[in-house]
Amino acid sequence: MVLLVLRVPIGMAMFTVGAAGYCYLAGTEVILNVLKHLAYARLSNYDLVVIPLFLLMGQLATQGGLSRTLFRLVEAFVGHLRGGVAMASIGACAGFGAICGSSVATAATMGQVALPELKRCGYSGALSTGCLAAGGTLGILIPPSIPLVIYAILTQESIGDLFVAAIVPGAIAMLGYMLVVVAVVTFNPEAGPAGPRSNWRERLKALRQALPLLLVFAVVIVGIYGGWANPTEAAAIGAAACALLAVTSGGMRWRGFLDSALGTAQATAMIFLVLLGADMLNSTLALSNMPVELATWVQSHAFSHVAVMGVILLMYIFLGCVMDSLAMILLTIPIFYPLVMGLDFYGLPNADKSVWFGILALMVVEIGLVHPPVGMNVFIINRLAKDVPLVETFKGVIPFLLSDFVRIILLLCFPSIALFLVHALKP
Repeated sequence: MVLLVLRVPIGMAMFTVGAAGYCYLAGTEVILNVLKHLAYARLSNYDLVVIPLFLLMGQLATQGGLSRTLFRLVEAFVGHLRGGVAMASIGACAGFGAICGSSVATAATMGQVALPELKRCGYSGALSTGCLAAGGTLGILIPPSIPLVIYAILTQESIGDLFVAAIVPGAIAMLGYMLVVVAVVTFNPEAGPAGPRSNWRERLKALRQALPLLLVFAVVIVGIYGGWANPTEAAAIGAAACALLAVTSGGMRWRGFLDSALGTAQATAMIFLVLLGADMLNSTLALSNMPVELATWVQSHAFSHVAVMGVILLMYIFLGCVMDSLAMILLTIPIFYPLVMGLDFYGLPNADKSVWFGILALMVVEIGLVHPPVGMNVFIINRLAKDVPLVETFKGVIPFLLSDFVRIILLLCFPSIALFLVHALKP
């Protein structure tokens, strides 16, 4: 935490502390032996190939202008309602998250598409920027999700089970955000006036244009869980399909393809560097036996298991003030995961408990993208909406944060929200 305050990159901060701790516990000769195979052991993992493929899928969708197709589809059906264009923005964020996997990319892309339309329709600055900042968080909740892939790799969990478990919470999040828009425009009708009504011919045209994108999402998810493609193969199919759609739709040019490749390479390098730092820190934690000792200490005291989970979730909210979602997952899962697995929650077996905790942690992590003082999505949207003060954007996000807290409490009390679809689809 001290190094992060000093603005040391999270990967280097974790690596430095991990290496220093390993030297202290085992000596310098041992750590040299660890370093010679640490990077190879991580980066030769075949499962990691899914990360650049999903990133490429999102980059191609962004550069190819596919986000506009999704926005036009939802706007055609709900844009005529009061607050409808804001709801269309949230629905488009959910749809784009299904082919992107990144909250920041979802917020930035949909902000460019939706902000001009929201401004043209006379929406208030707070509602316009607030709904897009909150809607952007759906990028890491609606599968495919890069943080969920990282969680699966760290915990040896099934990527397919996590993706399926995230579908219902993601749909609830989207509907909750739309209900927030309805509540805001009910109390303040001028914040979100109704837009023009589309006829059924226009709606069917928008649906026909967006159908290939919906099929890409279906192929990726059904392919993974249906067993005819592993996550890496499904990601490759999704990336190829997005490339084909981007070219045939007329939005992708050679420059856009190069930008997609460069953006994928930069994001992959950043993620892998953070992974290496996390591996070094995790090796030190394992050597110190701290996670096991922490779990044993909690089990030996009469703490309420739900209260322990509540403390963990509050720590995630606090960490969201100073670091991004990926860093939180990598830094905390090696500590919190053994603790959660050692506790009894509603009699859940370990497999269900692992999936439930992954979805719950991800939902809390996404709050860090919109709550102050960091709020990465808030700053991205506010930068795009140059005429809206930052204070107004944070005010606009507050009602959506209330929706997030309600959803987290529901999932905390009723794990079946995330688990019933996983069980229903298993043979």
